[in-house]
Amino acid sequence: MMMNTQNFRDEQEKMTILQETYHLENGVQIPKLGLGTWFIDDDKAAKAVRDAVKVGYHLIDTAQAYGNERGVGEGVRTCGLPREELFVTSKVAAEAKTYEEAARSIDETLTKMGLEYLDLMIIHSPQPWTEFRVENRYFAENKEVWRALEDAYAAGKLRAIGVSNFLQDDLENLLDDCRIKPMVNQILLHITNTDKALLDYCHAHGILVEAYSPIAHGEALKNPAITKMAKKYNVTPAQLCIRYVLQLGTVALPKTANPAHMQDNSAVDFQISTEDMRTLEAMEKIKSYGEFDMFPVFSGKPLS
Repeated sequence: MMMNTQNFRDEQEKMTILQETYHLENGVQIPKLGLGTWFIDDDKAAKAVRDAVKVGYHLIDTAQAYGNERGVGEGVRTCGLPREELFVTSKVAAEAKTYEEAARSIDETLTKMGLEYLDLMIIHSPQPWTEFRVENRYFAENKEVWRALEDAYAAGKLRAIGVSNFLQDDLENLLDDCRIKPMVNQILLHITNTDKALLDYCHAHGILVEAYSPIAHGEALKNPAITKMAKKYNVTPAQLCIRYVLQLGTVALPKTANPAHMQDNSAVDFQISTEDMRTLEAMEKIKSYGEFDMFPVFSGKPLS
């Protein structure tokens, strides 16, 4: 049975963003929109990955701290797509702050996921979560973790390497004497929480920014100003949030295990005007992420 021509065109338009990519500093292509898997249980992760691939997602993001690498790896291996058509990311645990710990953890991740290589591996945080954004900056330790990532990259275990939650001085610390520059910096980025100075710094140094929790852990959906703006564009608040970070030139990583939400999150082929982008950037900051403020990975510390 042939698909109705209009339905086919609608489907193609909806899928466009899932086919678009950025180029990392080393030439590797990374999809602009991916699936975040934080808070997806290990026994549900494989299905979530398979569902996302059916929708058209090619970028899957996990972490050692999420406790679901095994399930994500199973989903990658059983989704029906050749491995080279997927872009799989994981993160070295924030507590691994020696060369040996980091190197061992990379090998453990590959074994756990049943994969020969990862497309991207990043340092999850510049400090252990119990000391997140405190006085001890772990500059020397992060250089050692970075060296482990560089060596794994050179060995062909990783196609790209980067960091997460790094501030400008954390990045400067690595850039001072690294062999390979960080290719990405994955940060909390959403409407009302936009660090333009950090975005500009990363852009100037060829570091692609990835936006995790672009819907502000769901809190953006409750924001009247965001809801009002979404109505103007005839989209959902979630779609507005995802489009916002995409127009900032970042990778969007909304997290969900719901196939309907995966589909909706990919329907973002509209354009927010320059004036409305400025309005969204200047909105009053969301002050609480509810239950996510106290998620154990962050040891009850604020995420920003």
